[in-house]
Amino acid sequence: MKIAANTVVSLDVQLSDLWGTLIEQSDEPVQYLHGGYGDIFPAVEAMLDGRSGRDFIEVRLEPEEAFGDYNEQLLRVESRSKYPDTLEVGMRFEGEVGTADEGIFFAVTDIADDKVVLEGNHPLAGLALKFACTVVEVRPASSQEIANGSADDIGSLVFRALP
Repeated sequence: MKIAANTVVSLDVQLSDLWGTLIEQSDEPVQYLHGGYGDIFPAVEAMLDGRSGRDFIEVRLEPEEAFGDYNEQLLRVESRSKYPDTLEVGMRFEGEVGTADEGIFFAVTDIADDKVVLEGNHPLAGLALKFACTVVEVRPASSQEIANGSADDIGSLVFRALP
């Protein structure tokens, strides 16, 4: 079966930088619902259209096609007093409701004395990447999957570009 709109595609995936340093690799095939549902990078989805089982593709993704350009305005230094006593590096906070930061998640990257450093960029923002994958399986999507806009196995969505 060929990859087309409303098919569920299973892939073995490797994501690396342009020098070939592996960033992430799937341990098991991951799947997504093909057809513009937003579960995979649009440039990758376009390259997969019409492919079938065992096909291999490799796509160079510029930052704007992957996790976006690095935005220096999403790096913040704030007062420690605004955060809970249990604050730790790695904790994440959503931007304030009603501000331009609403919907942006900020990760604590450093805590020093009375200051907290927050990073709102995706860790791979600003990087050009190489996305390589092999098609493992293609099957028709169920009506429920189409209605939900995602493959049944919600835990294996492919590289959704969330911060």
